[in-house]
Amino acid sequence: MMKGLIGRKIGMTHIYDDQGLMIPVTVVQAGPCRVTGVRTKDRDGYSALQIGFGTRKPKNVSKAVRTHVAAAGYSEHVPERIRELRLAEDPEQSVGDVLGADIFEADEFVDVTGVTKGRGFQGVVRRYKFGGGRASHGGDWTRRGGSIGMCVNPGKVYKGRKMPGQMGNVQRTSQNLRIVQVRQEENLLLIKGAVPGANGRFVMVRKAKKK
Repeated sequence: MMKGLIGRKIGMTHIYDDQGLMIPVTVVQAGPCRVTGVRTKDRDGYSALQIGFGTRKPKNVSKAVRTHVAAAGYSEHVPERIRELRLAEDPEQSVGDVLGADIFEADEFVDVTGVTKGRGFQGVVRRYKFGGGRASHGGDWTRRGGSIGMCVNPGKVYKGRKMPGQMGNVQRTSQNLRIVQVRQEENLLLIKGAVPGANGRFVMVRKAKKK
């Protein structure tokens, strides 16, 4: 069965287990996600399931998208996010089916993908944890990165050199996170630990690949 949902990060809190130990958890609203497309090996050459999450006004999307999701039951609204999940075999679901948090179980391990918080333009000390120069005895380059290359040889700056620049706002995946609780009525997943992204951002929750 397909194990993957689009969700929204609500925030972090903590709960207590049966032994009274505090567990930090991230609350993720996983679903409901409606199936907007089905890909099969015979017709498309691969197996996948396309799902939609959230709502937005139809006037803000193209006519092609409105027509595509109309078959899935979206009439007054269209999904805010549409993603495709690759599968090993043809999916059992059909267009219009609704998937919720109940496809996951407690103590199951998942991978959560999201876009990290943007930190803007940062120097090498914050971006790459450089030590910087000395702060005393006349040091005047405390938070600088130092030399980036010699003049004659190689006479250039190598690609990949760690230098100041944009920090954050990149897609990252946290792997092997354990689901502590599944609240089916509210479509909430309580996942142990932190997940990438700011509160309110979209995340992708999939079954863990390495478990």
